[in-house]
Amino acid sequence: MLTYGDDTLRFVGCNLEHDGGLGPDGTPGERWHIMHKEILAPLRPDGLFRQEATHSREEGHDRLHAAERALGGMRGFIGQPGVGKNPTALLVRPETFPVVREYRPEKGWRTPPTNIVTEYVGVPGSRIVMVSWHGAFNSPRAREREADELAALADKTKQGMAFIGFGDCNEYPVPVGETVPLPNWTDPDITDLPHIMHRTNQAPDGSRISCTYLDETLLGCGLHDPARYAAHHLGQKHALDPTAGHASTSGQGGGRRIDRCYLDPRLVRAVVDVEVIDTTGVSDHHALQVDLSRRGVEEALRGNIDPLPPVALTA
Repeated sequence: MLTYGDDTLRFVGCNLEHDGGLGPDGTPGERWHIMHKEILAPLRPDGLFRQEATHSREEGHDRLHAAERALGGMRGFIGQPGVGKNPTALLVRPETFPVVREYRPEKGWRTPPTNIVTEYVGVPGSRIVMVSWHGAFNSPRAREREADELAALADKTKQGMAFIGFGDCNEYPVPVGETVPLPNWTDPDITDLPHIMHRTNQAPDGSRISCTYLDETLLGCGLHDPARYAAHHLGQKHALDPTAGHASTSGQGGGRRIDRCYLDPRLVRAVVDVEVIDTTGVSDHHALQVDLSRRGVEEALRGNIDPLPPVALTA
């Protein structure tokens, strides 16, 4: 694994279950401190894309600001409240990625995303769309609408903007090239009936088909999944390891690669390392770390790297 001392830029996606909980006095719980101080801070991320920032809008966003301090002076943003009551958040290192714009979308989302546009200091005038999202856990139709909203952000790449997004997708990647197969919904060990309805669509013959619309849509827009890139271009098969399903929840089919990152077709060529960070006992989702070559990012933002062709969605 590369370290921060290498000439890289590091991005991390992290769904911290219920924001680490509450301590006896209402302050951040033990899991929050472990995640931020023992797991995330040593990684020194340049960008952190959070889900389930449950308590970070409360008390004047004091928990969000505590995260800024714990992570060495990052600048934090938080999404608008939604039906899900577990907002998204996004933190960046301002000396590396000064923020140009902040958007606060609300409509069309169960849990609104956190969406900013930054510049990269190494390439003055560059623009990078950054977004942290959390797909609706309970509805394939809702996730399809949300994926279409993300496709609108992907459209910004036609204006010369770069794209970096992380999300708890709450559905599966297209199985082509994956190391973990889609769930077999006829397996008698999958007993969580609401979960089956949340994660599948009905086929004409009445069988259940795993939801992959978000992955199909973003890949179809020309974006790339750096874990898939690392596995198939860099030989890092571990990049495709499951990120969720390791916790005690039973009857849902086991570990799956639910938490994913997407990059534009130039930035993805700068990927040098992708790791699934084990957070067992701290959260029900592992964190996802994506390292990019700093020089590669600069060349991508200058347009000096040819875009990676779109992923073939059939075997």
